Amino acid sequence: MPKKTPSASVPKTTPNPKNDARAGEAPVRRVVLAYSGGLDTSVILKWLQDHYQCEVVTFTADIGQGEELEPARAKALKMGIPPENIFIEDLREEFTRDFVFPMFRANALYEGEYLLGTSIARPLIAKRLIEIARQVKADAISHGATGKGNDQVRFELGAYGLMPGVRIIAPWREWDLLSRDRLLAYADTHGIPVDYKKRKGEAPYSMDANLLHISYEGGVLEDPSKAPSEKMWRLTVSPEKAPARAEHIEITFKAGDPVALNDVPLAPHELLAELNRIGGRHGVGRLDLVENRYVGMKSRGCYETPGGTIMLKAHRAIESLTLDREVAHLKDDLMPRYASLVYNGYWFSPEREALQVLIDHTQKVVNGKVVLKLFKGNVLVTSRTSDDSLFDTRIATFDDDGGAYNQADAGGFIKLNALRMRIAASRGRTPASARAVRPRKSSKA
Repeated sequence: MPKKTPSASVPKTTPNPKNDARAGEAPVRRVVLAYSGGLDTSVILKWLQDHYQCEVVTFTADIGQGEELEPARAKALKMGIPPENIFIEDLREEFTRDFVFPMFRANALYEGEYLLGTSIARPLIAKRLIEIARQVKADAISHGATGKGNDQVRFELGAYGLMPGVRIIAPWREWDLLSRDRLLAYADTHGIPVDYKKRKGEAPYSMDANLLHISYEGGVLEDPSKAPSEKMWRLTVSPEKAPARAEHIEITFKAGDPVALNDVPLAPHELLAELNRIGGRHGVGRLDLVENRYVGMKSRGCYETPGGTIMLKAHRAIESLTLDREVAHLKDDLMPRYASLVYNGYWFSPEREALQVLIDHTQKVVNGKVVLKLFKGNVLVTSRTSDDSLFDTRIATFDDDGGAYNQADAGGFIKLNALRMRIAASRGRTPASARAVRPRKSSKA
């Protein structure tokens, strides 16, 4: 075990002498911790060992955060976790195929802008936590989400949806280590190996990264009136520094999912990673947003989602060609509800799964190719083609259509649709907007 070093500023946290006191629950003997190897979860690991006097199993997921994960294994070993209790898994393929792509079939945007990069990763992590808990016969699971954010809700709703009786330990709702200074002091006192050291006067960003995006919160971003530093962004160049020449790319879709880039078939996670690389160099996918958290407060976050921004644009383009009008409009009506379910943590809910069945049914005909132009932060659709296209040139043309469309039919169509308004007008119910009198400006010679 790491050697303890004294620190006068460390808060006192004593082991829980009554591990089984809450609601008459049995003692926690083994807990599975969602472990990143960072400051918070490293402190949590030690805190669980001391406070609950239990065996800890660590689970670290590679979902494309772009970091080497072996240091997490080394840290866990240094803190006394035996090798058989350390789980490090590459989930990039499953994450993209089974979570990101189904969400993008719905064109999901939370509050009209956010591509849900953090939200969509949580149900997969919750799923694996529960699977590992069953495998190792754990009594509980634990996570490092704070008591103010959405992630606590997402992790726990996901876990309860898969294991109704699971016991969840959320240290941020139990301990008194409620600041970075206290966490660092605790880490120093207990000899916890952490890479991060807060420098005097520096307010760091809280970051979350995966294959879909990077999010930034905290620090200067807690003041919505202040712009983020250009140095903050990691995936994208600024549009001003992007290449002066546009780049064209072609995405092939099959049943609503992108399957090839520039005619090269790619696995889902490979395709998304390549779109991130291409979009990033053109400054695509930055977002600065004030959003409404499920727990009730507003928060300001910045996001980089280059590949997702390109995918959404391309997917809507191929849908515009292949989907029936009313089906497309129905999807758009349902999208905000779907996005809220993902944002709020209801991925495993029956209503989200019911919506997914409908959405996936619509995607059977969403096949074809879309060409996009990337230029200084912009994504522009330049062409789309599909064997399942509903676009009929004979009917849509402004030239002679050879009788494919009878323009005289439009008169009756318009009259019937105006019938209720014609009746109301005949009864003197003139719309208020038509009754408004606006003074006209006189023109001087």
